Amino acid sequence: MLCEDADFEEVFLDSTIVRAHQHAAGAPKKRATKSWPFSWGLSTKIHAAVDGLGNLARFRLTGGERHDITEAANLIDGMDNVGAVVADKAFDATSLIDCIEAMNATVVIPPKANRKVLRSYDKHVYKSRNLIERFFARLKQFRRIATRYDERVRIFV
Repeated sequence: MLCEDADFEEVFLDSTIVRAHQHAAGAPKKRATKSWPFSWGLSTKIHAAVDGLGNLARFRLTGGERHDITEAANLIDGMDNVGAVVADKAFDATSLIDCIEAMNATVVIPPKANRKVLRSYDKHVYKSRNLIERFFARLKQFRRIATRYDERVRIFV
């Protein structure tokens, strides 16, 4: 966990795609040393969990073609004293909702329109989801993330 004194009253989940610069793919490839997650394109997806203050708590890197929800359970696994997990409609899956409820946390995820039974959610708490959007906007201002010339994950960890 990145933040030991994090405010887990609310945890925000989301992900974003980072496209590699065209020159990032030009070096000779050695499969054993490449550590960016494989993607069919030149993109990587950053999955993040942000605490109630907008600070990064956990992150995972996958290939750009992966769906947002694939790493959600891994991001919140083992977090203690979580009051609410806030995410957008992409995270509306019964398996994730059951995982969040098993943590005794409140689910603040708007239901997809195709659900047979629409769940209610706290719209007031959902309004503060802009914390994770602002986190990704701030993250993408850094040159290493914005251009992604580097091919190795260990540089960012």
